[in-house]
Amino acid sequence: MKNRFIFSLPVILLAFLFSINLEAQNYFDNFPVKADPKLVGNNLCKRLLETKHQLYFDKGIHYAEVCTWYGALRFAEQTGNKDMIKKLRARFELLFEIEKELLPPPVHVDQNMFGCLPLRFYSITKDKRYLDLGLPYADSQWTLPKNANEEEQKWNKKGYSWQTRLWIDDMYMITIVQSEAYKATGDVKYINRAAKEMVLYLDELQHDNGLFFHAPDVPYYWGRGDGWMAVGMTELLASLPDNDSNRARIMKGYQLMMKNLKKYVNTDGLWNQLIDQPDFWTETSGSAMFAYAMIIGVKNGWLNNEEYAPIARRAWLGLCNYLDSNNDITEVCVGTGKKNSKEYYLKRPRIAGDYHGQAPILWCAYALLEK
Repeated sequence: MKNRFIFSLPVILLAFLFSINLEAQNYFDNFPVKADPKLVGNNLCKRLLETKHQLYFDKGIHYAEVCTWYGALRFAEQTGNKDMIKKLRARFELLFEIEKELLPPPVHVDQNMFGCLPLRFYSITKDKRYLDLGLPYADSQWTLPKNANEEEQKWNKKGYSWQTRLWIDDMYMITIVQSEAYKATGDVKYINRAAKEMVLYLDELQHDNGLFFHAPDVPYYWGRGDGWMAVGMTELLASLPDNDSNRARIMKGYQLMMKNLKKYVNTDGLWNQLIDQPDFWTETSGSAMFAYAMIIGVKNGWLNNEEYAPIARRAWLGLCNYLDSNNDITEVCVGTGKKNSKEYYLKRPRIAGDYHGQAPILWCAYALLEK
């Protein structure tokens, strides 16, 4: 009798876990046609292929396009769309020769994150050209340049990236390229140092309410800025080994943020340009980032299904209401530097089809389709 009971425990546990996963899938299934994640994702992939490159001044392809391209690739992988992967790869192949001048120089977090794209292509194709191109973007974040200033030298001596700025958007830019380097090589140094960096940012920047000011001297919770932190923690937790010494701290920061974001959902099921300001307008790029973080959290068991899955579902449905006939997401805040003025954030221009918004919609689409 005792042996039969012990033997049955794994079976009971598997049945329990299966039931939890089934419940989560029920929230993330049966969408109306316009919110079908496969249809939405395919449309946004095609939209990307129709558009020209967005450049970051004279410093190569813009990080927002990289984020969108990366999202399209992940979506094509998730759906097994080999034709789409082929097309996305053909767009990239030009960067090896004809468009080589568009490769971002590895001199800043916004440029270095480009490396996540060739590293992801390497993981799919095993074509070493992608590894050779992508890995230096990850390595150079921890290789102090000869012309490094005093601040950069200080961070380097402490074992952090010399590109550390304590700006909240860094935590996606750094973690995504380091995570992909870890996946491509299996070398834990990449994921370990990204985790250490994340803990620094959490300890320095996260408030008791789980949110983050746009900058230490700008006391406003800007949606997309906080969105970068949300997806940065999400991507890191999805890759970080369970025995990593920093995992518990990052999970604590992630769950605290998700808990408090629930308080600020607006009537659209989304979040405002300034998260805690009810008189502000719905901003879709940050909202999509929060939705993605919650979808992944529910599916991985980091968040309670009954508590968070309905919020994530409603957010996805709300986002799809902001897609126009061109498959462009509307109400995206333009690129925004910090400024200690509430009026500044209120009056930021809103545009459609910007990669800052297209990217996280694609992330949500592939996350919803993950089993």
